[in-house]
Amino acid sequence: MQASEKLLKKTNYTPEEYLELEVASDERHHYIDGQIILMPGGTPNHNKITGNLFSELHSALKRKPYEVFVTDVRVWISEKRIYTYPDVMVVAGEVELAQGRKDTITNPLLVAEVLSKSTRSFDKDEKFKAYRTIPTFKEYLLIEQSMMLVEQYYQTNVNEWVFKEYINEDEILLLHTVDFQISLTDLYDKVGF
Repeated sequence: MQASEKLLKKTNYTPEEYLELEVASDERHHYIDGQIILMPGGTPNHNKITGNLFSELHSALKRKPYEVFVTDVRVWISEKRIYTYPDVMVVAGEVELAQGRKDTITNPLLVAEVLSKSTRSFDKDEKFKAYRTIPTFKEYLLIEQSMMLVEQYYQTNVNEWVFKEYINEDEILLLHTVDFQISLTDLYDKVGF
C-alpha cells in the first residue's frame, strides 16, 4: 500500500505517523494537529515569484549569518502542532532542527508565502497566528500571484506587528529583519497576470 493510499484510511494522525508517511510520499502534505492535508500543486506564476525572491535573498545574504530555504524544507510549529512547508524562509544564525529530524526547521526568522486561491485565507489567518508562536519569527510576507500585491508584517515589540502593503511596480519592498530590498518589478519578473 502506497503512502497516499494510507492517508485515506485514517482521519487523525500522530506527528510521528505523519512524518513516516510524508517521507514515503511523492506528494507534500501539511500536518495540522492530527490532520494531513495535501498541498496544492504550484502554478508557473507561483514558481516564478518564489524563485525570484529566493534567488535575490540567497545572493544578498551570501557570507552573512543567515540561511535561506525554499519550498521543500519543512517547519515544525510545536505550540500549534503544525508541520508546513513555507515557500521561502530565512533563518538567522544556526539552523535549529526538530528533535530527531534533519529535514525540519524550528527557528525561522522570516517566512514568505506566495498565495493561491485555495491557501489564501489559511496563510493569512491561522498560519500567521501559528507562526507567531515561534519565538524567532519576526517577519511575514504574503505575495499575491494573480496581481502585483505584497503584504508585509513585521514585529516591532512583543505582540505588536506593523502592516505595510506594496501594490505599484516601482515600489521597493524593504525587509526589516535582514538587510535586503527588492523592487516589485524584480519580484514579479516574467510573471503574467
